[in-house]
Amino acid sequence: MLDNIMLYWLPAAGASAARIYRETAGKLAVAPVTVPAGCSVFPKEFYRPSRRWAQRVFPDLRYWNELDKGGHFAALEQPEAFTSEVRAAFRTFR
Repeated sequence: MLDNIMLYWLPAAGASAARIYRETAGKLAVAPVTVPAGCSVFPKEFYRPSRRWAQRVFPDLRYWNELDKGGHFAALEQPEAFTSEVRAAFRTFR
């Protein structure tokens, strides 16, 4: 975790990394994404979409799972669960 924080702290890149969140706040009107998609919802994520919203944005939603643990940095917090979710989603794309 310290390594991840230092990647933003040392080059003073925290503000520029957070800029996308500021600029898109309240602007979630997205055109439909027509490629196959999968979604893993971690409970401690900042924004948790509902399946109904996800299916509107991703009409070819092939994988959906809501997990018990994890958050915004799921790959760091729950690496085994994250890896198995990626693999499960890509299995449905074959």
